[in-house]
Amino acid sequence: MGLEETKHILRRFRIVPNKLLGQNFMVEPSVFPKLCEYACLGKEDVVLDAGAGFGFLTRFLAYRCKAVVAVEKDPCVALVLRKQVQGYVNVTVVQGDVLKAELPAFNKVIAVPPYYLSSRLVVWLLQRQTDCSVLILQKEFVDRLLAPVGTENYGWLTVVAFHDAQVELLDAVPKTGFYPQPPVDSVIVRLTPWKAAPFEVKDAEFFNLLVRWLFTQRNRQLSNSLASFVRSKFKVGKKEAEKLARDVPFVNRRARELSPGEFGELANVLAK
Repeated sequence: MGLEETKHILRRFRIVPNKLLGQNFMVEPSVFPKLCEYACLGKEDVVLDAGAGFGFLTRFLAYRCKAVVAVEKDPCVALVLRKQVQGYVNVTVVQGDVLKAELPAFNKVIAVPPYYLSSRLVVWLLQRQTDCSVLILQKEFVDRLLAPVGTENYGWLTVVAFHDAQVELLDAVPKTGFYPQPPVDSVIVRLTPWKAAPFEVKDAEFFNLLVRWLFTQRNRQLSNSLASFVRSKFKVGKKEAEKLARDVPFVNRRARELSPGEFGELANVLAK
């Protein structure tokens, strides 16, 4: 298991890693026990392995939990994955996009997803009530998840993630753990849905929409950026929209300056 086995599989099945699909295969099996430990993996857990690749992690998980749902988008890689997990009766292989495929129920996620999928996968996971998700993600992406208010990396994803889950940076994973080596380092992160959110949001969909909109104009005063949002969302005239935008909290501040809780307060006022 590891680099030599990965190279052998690539040669045998004439697979060339696809950069567009973010195919940097994990070849350092010593990280697998850490992932299981961070997820507090037990014999009753059903685990989603998103971006399962050639199944090294999948097979490791299969010995330690009730069942594994291994999802792989690339049909050629998925064919190899099925061969790799033959005889593992508790592994279900799904070939397709993890965000669109019909999946069996699972309660935990342990995965090394391709980098291009990081943002959409995290948002998708935040909307599901899992026990936890332990992922290896690009370090720069996790910096965005955990960015302090007012910094360059602080954005809509930081705010939404803070409301939905506890995000913990747990460990570093050097680029040498992958083949081919990516140009960046990775980290292990754990997402644990809050039992009680740190602040109340009356309408989660509206909150997410508002936050995304405001961060497209992160440096403008809210009085300006909110007016166009109100016009679009509530189908009102320019003057009414400007009046509504002036009557909410924080109108003289900018999106990059608001804390996640302040975004929640603003959304609750507008969603009335």
